[in-house]
Amino acid sequence: MKNYYVKQYQGSDYANWNAFISKAKNATFLFHRDFMEYHSDRFQDYSLLVFEEDKLIAVLPANRVGETVYSHQGLTYGGVVYTSKINSEKVTDIIDAILSFFKEKRVRFFYFKPIPSFYTSGGNHEIDFFLLKKGAFLDKKEMNMAINLALPLTISKSKLKHLRKMEDPDLEIVEEDQLEAFWKLVLEPRLWEKYNAKPVHTIQEITKLKNNFLNNIKQFSVYYNNDIIAGITLFETDTVVKSQYGATTKKGEELRALDFLFITLIKKYKREGKLFFDMGIVNEDNEKGYHAGLLKQKEELGCSVYSQDFYKMNLI
Repeated sequence: MKNYYVKQYQGSDYANWNAFISKAKNATFLFHRDFMEYHSDRFQDYSLLVFEEDKLIAVLPANRVGETVYSHQGLTYGGVVYTSKINSEKVTDIIDAILSFFKEKRVRFFYFKPIPSFYTSGGNHEIDFFLLKKGAFLDKKEMNMAINLALPLTISKSKLKHLRKMEDPDLEIVEEDQLEAFWKLVLEPRLWEKYNAKPVHTIQEITKLKNNFLNNIKQFSVYYNNDIIAGITLFETDTVVKSQYGATTKKGEELRALDFLFITLIKKYKREGKLFFDMGIVNEDNEKGYHAGLLKQKEELGCSVYSQDFYKMNLI
């Protein structure tokens, strides 16, 4: 492809990559190498840098498994990242360059999961359009629940009624520097009890990430009589706050401490001018394809459904 050059990410590209991410129109701190590499032992990194002449114009956070490249499996979302100066016609040239590189490297399949639309106020759908035109197809669609904080809140009356009852002086919300109390006393026991599962991040991993991204990863916990009973771990970008983990003990469940914390945080971030409160997906491997209880709970907190799309492309 004339004037375009694609190369696989190497350690020597660290500073160049991160500088590009800091000014990209459709990137968040999840694409910073210090975030991406916390689980480098689990994924074979296959991230790409796209140059026009000698100027970096796009990157693709990705990993490879055999003959398949994924828009990174270790990240909630991904896709081709570029700046607002790149027009739509150049986006299709960037995609052509990446696809040509894949074919040269004998990649047979490409799985692509773009960042949800509400993370990018400047728009980000040209990639989806051009990939579909080049043979990609929708492989999976999930319901991503989020609250548009620019609109009036639509928290259910029943939640607000219980909230008034929860205004107990013994319930204290604390923003914490450490995450160990929440992880060890609430999150891990609760996930194991309810789902026989563990958090995606170990306490060592999330602590390292929080130390690296102090302005982006925050922990809010609820204490009752000096005991932690609920908590939410948040991932913040400039415009969106995402509930990455939320859990409660049995005592916290009795006191509806998690609802109390969610509603308090929703109102806090609305006052502070965030645009969206992302509460994640509600998918489940059942006949319906979603967890009915989670869907109801999040809708009652004021969430609407936004699509999280997954695309697949057969290259050979």
